[in-house]
Amino acid sequence: MTKQLQDAYIVSATRTPIGKSGRGMFRNTRPDDLLVRVLQSAFAQVPNLDPKLAEDAIIGCSFPEGAQGLNLARMGILLAGLPNTIGGVTINRYCASGITAVAMAADRIRVGQADVMIAGGVESMSMVPMMGSNPSMNMAILKDENVGMAYGMGLTAEKVAQQWKVSREAQDAFALQSHQRAIAAQNAGYFDAETTSVDIIDRVPNLATGEIELKTRTVSRDEGARPDTSIEGLAKLKPVFAAKGSVTAGNSSQTSDGAGALILVSEKILKEFNLTPLARFASFAVRGVPPEIMGIGPKEAIPAACRAAGITQDQIDWFELNEAFAAQSLAVVQDLGLDPSKVNPMGGAIALGHPLGATGAIRSATTIHALHRNNLKYGMVTMCVGTGMGAAGIFERM
Repeated sequence: MTKQLQDAYIVSATRTPIGKSGRGMFRNTRPDDLLVRVLQSAFAQVPNLDPKLAEDAIIGCSFPEGAQGLNLARMGILLAGLPNTIGGVTINRYCASGITAVAMAADRIRVGQADVMIAGGVESMSMVPMMGSNPSMNMAILKDENVGMAYGMGLTAEKVAQQWKVSREAQDAFALQSHQRAIAAQNAGYFDAETTSVDIIDRVPNLATGEIELKTRTVSRDEGARPDTSIEGLAKLKPVFAAKGSVTAGNSSQTSDGAGALILVSEKILKEFNLTPLARFASFAVRGVPPEIMGIGPKEAIPAACRAAGITQDQIDWFELNEAFAAQSLAVVQDLGLDPSKVNPMGGAIALGHPLGATGAIRSATTIHALHRNNLKYGMVTMCVGTGMGAAGIFERM
C-alpha cells in the first residue's frame, strides 16, 4: 500500500550577516560558532517547540575540513546546547549544499520518517580557502574527455559569456545593480527580520598596561555591499581568469563567511504546538550540465523544480539566483526569459557575498522573509554548482 507524502513546513529561518573573507568581520570567528549562533536563534524564534523533538540536523558545507571538519553539523548541535538526542550530518554539494540540506530535511518529513528537522549551511572562507587546504585531484580529469572538470570556476564563466554572448558592459552593469539593490535593501531594513546578529570578541593590546583587553561588538549587517561602486570603477578592473576575457573581480561573487539555519516540521507538529508556518517547501531539483559551462546549470534545474511543484515559471514571484558570476546569471536570465525585476531584487552574491555551502540556507531565509514582506506566493532559491550542476528549490508562502 502506497503511503501518501505529507508536506514539510518551515517555521523558522534565519542567518548571520555575511562577512568578507580574509580581512572581514568574521576572519577570527570559527565556522562552528557561526553555526551555533543561528541554531540557537532558529529555536528561539519558535519557543513553543520542544527541541527534543528534532530528529536530525543536516548542514551543508563546501569544504568540510580543518576548522570545518569533525562533522560540523553534530559539533554545532552539541556546542549550541541543544539536546544530544539530535543527530547531525554534514553534506557537500558545493554551492548548493545549503539548499540541498533543506531539501533532504524536507524529504525526511515528507516520507514520514521525522516530524521535526533542522537544516542549514555554514562556510568560513577565511579559515578554509577555496579548494580546501590540501586539494588532491584525480589526474584522469586532465584527459581530453574530462578536462572540463579541471576548469576553474572563472574560466567556466568566461565560456558561458562567450557561448551566450554576454558582454563585459552587461556584466559590469549587472554588478553595479547588485550593489545598488543591496544598499537600498539594507537602508530600508529589509534584511533585518532574517538576520541574527553575532557578537564578536576583539583582543586589543593596551600599550600602557601591556595587557590584552577583550572588547565585544555586535554585527548585524552584511559588509560586502559598497555604496561607492560605479560603472567607471568596474570598467577599470582587469580580467582575472583569461587574458582577453570579460570576467573580473568586480563582476564575480565575493568570497565570504556566514551561516544559515531553518527548522522544518510536519503538519502534525504545527497543530500540536500551535505553530504558524512561514512557508511550505514545495519542490527541489538538481540537474547536470557540461562542467566547462557549469554556470548555466540553473537553466536546467529551474524548469525541473517548477514541474515538480506543479507550477509554471511565471508563477515564481521572487528568484534568489546566486550571482556566482554576472556572466552566468545574465545567461540564465536570458536563456529562460526570466523577469529581471523578480531576480535578486535586493542584490545578490556580487554585492552581498557567497559563503559557498551556506549560501543556499542563507538565501532560503531571504526568500521566505521576502515573500511575507511583499505578500507574494512562490519564491525560488537557485544556483550553479561546481563540476557542472544546477539546483533549485521552491518555497510557498503560507
